[in-house]
Amino acid sequence: MTLETILPPERILFSVPGGSKKRVLEFFSTFIAQNTPSLDSQEVFSRLIGRERLGSTGIGNGVAIPHARNPHCKSPIAGFLKLNEPVDFDAIDGEPVDLVFVLLVPEEADDDHLALLAQVAGVMNDGETRSQLRKTTSQHELYEHLIDAIRRQADA
Repeated sequence: MTLETILPPERILFSVPGGSKKRVLEFFSTFIAQNTPSLDSQEVFSRLIGRERLGSTGIGNGVAIPHARNPHCKSPIAGFLKLNEPVDFDAIDGEPVDLVFVLLVPEEADDDHLALLAQVAGVMNDGETRSQLRKTTSQHELYEHLIDAIRRQADA
């Protein structure tokens, strides 16, 4: 399973309103529940916030990778948000976050979950990729750059 297969273009969102970590996670939870009938927005939000309470998913360099298990998730689901304004995400480096890669996995998806998180971290740890994503001016351009980065990471 690769990131590319679980991240369709319609789940790569450009210029998402930020405000706060909570608002970003609420926005994604509502968005994903509207597009995935088996998911409930409140449950998705509750699980993402629950994971944040264990420790921030802000990995530094303006990137966060919120993730959670969900019993109503049939297979892994990914989403990517480029925020129009950076938000405080309690990141490990203290920097605000403007690139958010969300991952939802089935309750029992241990190995898949870890492999997908490793793929996301690999893509988002690349400074050139982050720079390109931040320079994008449209949803289409954001999608192209992100998918190119995912493919490069997969080939590495």
